[in-house]
Amino acid sequence: MLKTGKREMVLNFSDKRIKIALHVLVWLVLMILPYIVNSNRGTPPRRLSPEEETQFFKLNFISYFFLIAIFYLNSFVLIQRLFYKQKYLLYALSIVLFYGLVLCVHFILFKILIHEMQFNWVRAGWFNLPAYLLTIAGSTTFIMVSDRIKMEKRDLERDKETMKTELSFLRSQISPHFIFNILNNIVALVRLKSTELEPTVMKLSGLMQYMLYETDEEKVSLGTEKEYLNSYIDLQKQRFGKKVKVGVEISLFSDYQEIEPMLLIPFVENAFKHGVGLIEDPQISIKLSTDEKNLNFSIVNKYSSAEGEAKDRSSGIGLVNVSRRLNLLYGNNHSLTIEKEKDWFKVNLWLKLSV
Repeated sequence: MLKTGKREMVLNFSDKRIKIALHVLVWLVLMILPYIVNSNRGTPPRRLSPEEETQFFKLNFISYFFLIAIFYLNSFVLIQRLFYKQKYLLYALSIVLFYGLVLCVHFILFKILIHEMQFNWVRAGWFNLPAYLLTIAGSTTFIMVSDRIKMEKRDLERDKETMKTELSFLRSQISPHFIFNILNNIVALVRLKSTELEPTVMKLSGLMQYMLYETDEEKVSLGTEKEYLNSYIDLQKQRFGKKVKVGVEISLFSDYQEIEPMLLIPFVENAFKHGVGLIEDPQISIKLSTDEKNLNFSIVNKYSSAEGEAKDRSSGIGLVNVSRRLNLLYGNNHSLTIEKEKDWFKVNLWLKLSV
């Protein structure tokens, strides 16, 4: 948490430095352009003395500080209170009035700094107009782009928080569904007075520990998820014994690759829930494999439509939720196909693992 806080401070400091640099760059451009646009710089046709050159430089340099005030006044007052509120005529009048104010300031500075010449309002108006228009255009662009970025950032954060809330809700639905199925296993073993009851309870304890602590993390290692799947499958094998043929193939490129927790187990739950019962020669095949960047997961089980209709009303909650979670978390980086062919129910999942 401390490291994250320091990183955010560094990023914020870096962002501030970038903003300051951009502002300085904008003002350098605004200060230079009028001299390029106006080759005579608004001065009389006669040649200026070095002293007059210095006076005009001071005049223009001081004037730019007033333009800086206009820049931020337009950005944070006129745009916000007039333009955004669609008071366009009042906004345009304000721009014209402030240009008149710019000329008045220029006139006052001219009288203070330059005593030998008469002030020419027309020449001053033409000379200051490019800088003023560039200031207004630059400040308008600046605040609109800035506001747009802030809006998109807020929308992104809101969507992120919404997704977190929804994922938490979906995960909370899956967990009780899983516990319900495991408790059915325990009840069956109690009725059979099986010697496997104690190790089964221990495995259930391990699974509960996984659900309570590991699933709070954003991601878990595939090695941990593999152990979780194997424990669940072992519990189901203990429950059904030789009544159900279960084939499991798991081949991982690395145990340290990561995946969001509780994504695979609902498919296994569904296979045991709908692939047993009044089904002739029930079979379940589970395959999980990964390479450097991809995960492939498939489950095939025998299925009876009549048997499926007789299941309790909670049927399918896990699959609906996990499909929604996959869309939220992986988007186009996953593919999920669920098919029913005659007496077989097939699930194929592909994920692009994060590097």
